[in-house]
Amino acid sequence: MHHAWLLAGKRGVGKIDFAIAAARELVAEPGLPQPTEHPDIILLTHLPANAEEEKKKAEGKPWQPRRNISVEQIREVQHRLITRPTLGSKRAIIVFPADDLEKGAANALLKSLEEPPQGTFFLLVAHRPGRLLPTIRSRCRVLRFGEALPTEIDAVIQNEMPGTDPHARFFAIDVSGGSPKVAVEFIEQDLARLYDLMLRILRERDDGFELRGALADAIGQRPTRERQAAAIELARTALTREMRRVERGRIPAVVGAYGELNRLAAQAPTYNFDPGLLVMEIGGLLASAAPLREPADG
Repeated sequence: MHHAWLLAGKRGVGKIDFAIAAARELVAEPGLPQPTEHPDIILLTHLPANAEEEKKKAEGKPWQPRRNISVEQIREVQHRLITRPTLGSKRAIIVFPADDLEKGAANALLKSLEEPPQGTFFLLVAHRPGRLLPTIRSRCRVLRFGEALPTEIDAVIQNEMPGTDPHARFFAIDVSGGSPKVAVEFIEQDLARLYDLMLRILRERDDGFELRGALADAIGQRPTRERQAAAIELARTALTREMRRVERGRIPAVVGAYGELNRLAAQAPTYNFDPGLLVMEIGGLLASAAPLREPADG
């Protein structure tokens, strides 16, 4: 079996669950019991952002992760690779998500992929594999994960969140992009009202600002950074949907609004946006992409 695999696909389609299950199969030894926390399966992922967030994690509270997987994390794992596996003859390294490796970490990982230790397997989970170094991609076999069907996503929602309003369920499937996890998160964060208002702004333009006021109420006075990022992503989804049916004359406005939302999305992880101003900017961008109203007769 090849020593390095790239598990590629949209966020929330089951890649990390598959990686963990595959790793357990890879390191299993016939006749030996396999512990729940297996010492020969190493998961490289985001660490807490600082000591305070580390404390929150230890207490089981919501915590803020670092933006990237660092070179120090890769080097720490490489030190472990010098030694033999603990329970058997094989070891599995899962990098999740691999597209969040910082530059130094990616270069350090490349060295291990070029000269893999005996019995070591790498499982790189990537939502956006194009962000990985070409040299890393070239050393991996690629396993692509497709999108779930709407009926499959609906079944997941009804199983995990029974009693969900059908209107919210419809919107969740619409924005999921084929990802059951995205659909479930949409419902958990109560985003149906936000999305409905965004679609109305795109249709009705909101010259009187009533819909933008309702949008501000829907997002809340003190939305978390995650909710703000979700609002930006919803607006991008609404514009993507609009692009499918937009007439030629509106294309520049829709593309321009989408580009500005991309800028906001890139800033969201680090900027401290004023929630009210952010919502008004999102609403304004959606309104700028809406069709112009016909002037009244007379």
